[in-house]
Amino acid sequence: MKFEFIADRRCKVKTFLKGYDVSKALLAKVKFKGGNIWVNGIEQNAIYLLDVGDVVTIEIPNEEPHETLIPIKHDLNIVNEDDNFLILNKPHGYASIPSALHSNTIANFVKNYYVEQDYPNKQVHIVTRLDKDTSGLMLFAKHGYAHARLDKQLQQKTIEKRYYALVSGKGVLEEKGEIIAPIARPEDSIITRCVHPSGKYAHTSYEVVQKFGDDVYLVDIRLHTGRTHQIRVHFSHIGFPLLGDDLYGGRMDLGITRQALHCHSLTFTDPFTKNENKFEINLTDDFDSVIIDLQKS
Repeated sequence: MKFEFIADRRCKVKTFLKGYDVSKALLAKVKFKGGNIWVNGIEQNAIYLLDVGDVVTIEIPNEEPHETLIPIKHDLNIVNEDDNFLILNKPHGYASIPSALHSNTIANFVKNYYVEQDYPNKQVHIVTRLDKDTSGLMLFAKHGYAHARLDKQLQQKTIEKRYYALVSGKGVLEEKGEIIAPIARPEDSIITRCVHPSGKYAHTSYEVVQKFGDDVYLVDIRLHTGRTHQIRVHFSHIGFPLLGDDLYGGRMDLGITRQALHCHSLTFTDPFTKNENKFEINLTDDFDSVIIDLQKS
């Protein structure tokens, strides 16, 4: 896979490429595993001194697939795909990656898709994960270099994910709010999380979209950080756990038996084209069904 850049200053090739998230490790892979660097069509090395206007082309070798990730055939709901990225609409009920508890995962399905398409890079690079019972948009990078470039956006918090959730609790949920509370893992559990002063900074914004009866709300949520179970923990912490989320005290009597959480919007800047990409999807059938029943009551 080749990528082309125009030098905007006098510097070494490796210094210039660092500005495009080409790491030392990636340059080593280019040098020793079948890649190449050209300047104005002539093969050069990483310490070659560039002039302004030089055309730098880097060829990145194909990645070997992880043999431990077993491809499993499963239909994928592909929202968008190009040479660098894949966006899926994930169904609830499937974990993102394999673990001791889960082997039939989205990563397995994507690996099988890559194999069937005979893509040169068959490693699965998940940029944005979702919990097993959360549905919605997931972003994948189709090669390690694309993943590295989006990792920078993750660190800079410029990838925006928005979720719909159904929550219920006593009292009144403000129309808009910011939940800033540190999240930690309790000593007696490897699964659950909790708000605790020893935890990591976590920030969630929300806006009420609709209220049903006295105590159920449809909320539009934006994550500013990406802690494990962040939305579930934060809304439980303020007394409004998600419907169907029995792990954090959510109601189980309104027709949904998984946490009522759906990633409906994903926005990021394509690092190769500089275009802003925004993808949106509708709610799932089980989510819609609960809302229809709430509107009738």
